Order: sequence, then C-alpha cells, then structure tokens
Amino acid sequence: MKYMIVLLLALFSTLSIAQETAPFTPDQEKQIENLIHAALFNDPASPRIGAKHPKLTLVNFTDYNCPYCKQLDPMLEKIVQKYPDVAVIIKPLPFKGESSVLAARIALTTWRDHPQQFLALHEKLMQKRGYHTDSSIKQAQEKAGATPVTLDEKSMETIRTNLQLARLVGVQGTPATIIGDELIPGAVPWDTLEAVVKEKLAAANGG
Repeated sequence: MKYMIVLLLALFSTLSIAQETAPFTPDQEKQIENLIHAALFNDPASPRIGAKHPKLTLVNFTDYNCPYCKQLDPMLEKIVQKYPDVAVIIKPLPFKGESSVLAARIALTTWRDHPQQFLALHEKLMQKRGYHTDSSIKQAQEKAGATPVTLDEKSMETIRTNLQLARLVGVQGTPATIIGDELIPGAVPWDTLEAVVKEKLAAANGG
C-alpha cells in the first residue's frame, strides 16, 4: 500500500510539472493510465460489493457524513442486486470532519479484517442522518453485528491513496462515481444511474 501511495504522489507531482513543460510520450501516457487503473480497480484495501467476476465495475468515492452520498448509496446497492454482472468498489473520501475520518477508518479496517461484515456496517453508517459522532459510529457497529476493530496506520494509508487518486481523476466532491469511461458527479436520479450502467454494461458485453 505504501508503494502505491508513493507512486501516486510521484505521479501527481509529475503531472503538475508536465503541465508547464513537455507533454508525455505515448508510452508514458500508457504507463500512467495503467497505474491509475490499478489503483482504481485492483486495490485489495478498497471494499467491493456485487459480482465476484464483474463485466462492469463502478468506483464510488463517498463520505459517511455526506447527505448526497447517503441518497446515492442505496441505488448502488440496488444496481448490484439487479445486475449480477456489476460490482461496485467503495473508496471513502472523508472530507467532512473527524467523525468522517473515523467512520472511514473503521469501515476500511472491518473490510480488511472481517470482509463478510463490511456491507452490513457500511449500510448502518450510511443510514445515519446528519454527521456521525463517536457514539453513532459505535452504535452502527453494534447494530451491524460487526466485530470491534483496532485501527492502525493502514486505514490512513488507504485514505491518503484515495485522496490522491480522486485528484488525479478529477473528483471535486462526494459522491462521485466512475462508470465505464465516465465520471458521474453527485447523487444522480435512479433512471439516470441505471441508464448509464445499462449502456456501459452493453458495451462491455460487446453490444
């Protein structure tokens, strides 16, 4: 994980410098695309729900204190239930205070240590109206039946990776969802979300 953070930090710095100097070669651009793709889709520290061998994978940048994220999240769960070839990767971006960071760290650590308990905890954290407190996060763990976890630096490393990755792909706030080759900002209506998923899934199936 630290290796990925270092690479993303170096990449972010390189991109900033490149804006003022010579453009990248095609080979360099391909290497950058591959690194970003790996960080988006292949990071084992990022929770995922839905298909184990998906034809289409969505990447959702979210915040447990974000009201619009809480509107979108049930729709993403509905997508993976309705479309068995779709998976969603969840990348917490805790922009909204210390409780946002704490909720993200507990969710990420639960995914790492007890992955089968993650979804129930994630749902309970998302169901909280308003901002979380230490007490509400603990209540979410209890209601979800999640095993208490001990936080360590690994969860913060994942959050830092997510923050750098979000900057690289142009995320300006939460929620933001990558579907195929599109970045969809905000809590879009169900009809819009489903239409984009169906379009990208058809393309993935060769349609």
